[in-house]
Amino acid sequence: MPEFVTVAKVGEIAEGEGTTVEAGERLVALFLHKGEYKAIDDMCPHQGASLGAGALDEEGCVTCPWHAWRFSTTDGKWCDNPRLGVDVFDVRVEGDEIQVSTEPRAQEE
Repeated sequence: MPEFVTVAKVGEIAEGEGTTVEAGERLVALFLHKGEYKAIDDMCPHQGASLGAGALDEEGCVTCPWHAWRFSTTDGKWCDNPRLGVDVFDVRVEGDEIQVSTEPRAQEE
């Protein structure tokens, strides 16, 4: 069973914004999109840029700040080629604490 760790407090992340947090030994990009917190691997697989520093669009895709690769914050898939992607982490809110799983969710086929 995955462990959850507190990474932020409700209200610290603005709607449509993201940040980078530590979940166990991983850096995770955490976003607030349409009232729901989403978490994906922070490192873009192209050249390692922080996805937490990227811009989030209306569809919930984050754009890598270095070379504009876009990843879905829902399933981690590359928005322009769904055969590629990054890990996705479960998020829960307990009271005013935002908690992220220390282990990525199993990949969907």
